Amino acid sequence: MIAKIGRSSNLFGTLSYNNLKVEEEKGEILLTNKMIETPNGQYTVSQLSKSFESYLFANRNTEKHTLHISLNPDPKDNVSDEKYRQMAQQYMQEMGYGEQPFVVFKHTDIDRSHIHIVSLCVDEEGKKISDNFEKVRSMKICRELEKQFGLISALEKENKVNSPIFKAVDYKRGDIKSQIASAIRHISSQYQFQSLGEYNALLSLYNITAEKVEGELHGHSQRGLLYFPTDRKGKKTGHPFKASLFGKKAGFDSLEKYFESCRAKMKSLPVREKLKEKIVLILQSSNNEKSFIKKLQKEGIETVIRKNDQGRIYGMTFIDHQSKTVWNGSRLGKECSANAFNDKWNNSSKVANEEMKDQQTFSPKLTQDSNHLFNAIENSGDSFFESFRGILPTLSDENDYEEIEFANRMKKRKIRKRR
Repeated sequence: MIAKIGRSSNLFGTLSYNNLKVEEEKGEILLTNKMIETPNGQYTVSQLSKSFESYLFANRNTEKHTLHISLNPDPKDNVSDEKYRQMAQQYMQEMGYGEQPFVVFKHTDIDRSHIHIVSLCVDEEGKKISDNFEKVRSMKICRELEKQFGLISALEKENKVNSPIFKAVDYKRGDIKSQIASAIRHISSQYQFQSLGEYNALLSLYNITAEKVEGELHGHSQRGLLYFPTDRKGKKTGHPFKASLFGKKAGFDSLEKYFESCRAKMKSLPVREKLKEKIVLILQSSNNEKSFIKKLQKEGIETVIRKNDQGRIYGMTFIDHQSKTVWNGSRLGKECSANAFNDKWNNSSKVANEEMKDQQTFSPKLTQDSNHLFNAIENSGDSFFESFRGILPTLSDENDYEEIEFANRMKKRKIRKRR
């Protein structure tokens, strides 16, 4: 089970987001603690807010007073409502919030059920409750709850070499945004890669591709990433999603910094030479591309091959699930470059440099009649959260993408009302 802890200064917005799930019949309130009860057990946001008012009035100087926690069991775990209640109560008690007013929402809008807990991190006297070593304590409690309630261990699952912790995007299942978010949210914390091409090779395992966009909008230069869902062959199957929808870590600027840090770390990794030796040895013992790929897969290594329309190989990328590293073939050496594989399998003389399309860049000039790829950018500008401050919750990188999607829906409603 994974716990995510978020804080904001907007209690009303956080309650609104969760209560909307209930109103849409995609969620329910499982538990209330030290809350003002209603006769029928149903609540409005205003009714829920009243239970927190005295704490907010007493608050001395804590800016981010609202606590928003989600507890996420493995999708294969079958957790009853009663177990969720017990888990929430125990988690809050051990985290030091057991005597606080809090409400527990169960969400059922995606293919895995999970719970959200809304509370405050200031006590009755307005003093902030200590959050020292919060993440360490939270992880320890999650491990205890896994054992107590017979849940799949998040740590054991993460350590399995060929057992991915997130699913490939399936456009037939719907809710594409959430599917993409669940994958890219964790990729940079699990794997090391040094370029957009290597990042895309990893994304391709989950039926996602990212395109860099550059241009000029209203006299200002713009650049960023758009994420597309794809089918198994890499063909785009839907419209793009702006990177900012998935948090700062999904944006191009953050990824560039991550590329740089990975380059420094991966230079001295001993796994580089070992991986190179393994690839060369398997290549020598393989008669064709299919045989080569299968043999590497048995070693926990995925191969992503890029070809042009004529079938010539211009890029080779290797994803080592054991060391959680991604390598463009040329970084490992000439023996692992695209030229070497093309010469062996296609009997071709020379091909274009394998880095030619390592970073795919789409650079139109942005105008009022911009390319359709930029519609999402122009229609949901970064000033959105500023204009809705005080209505919607302030979201951190650790908050679920679902909250951001809720914020977008609120924005669209307001625009329709103006019309």
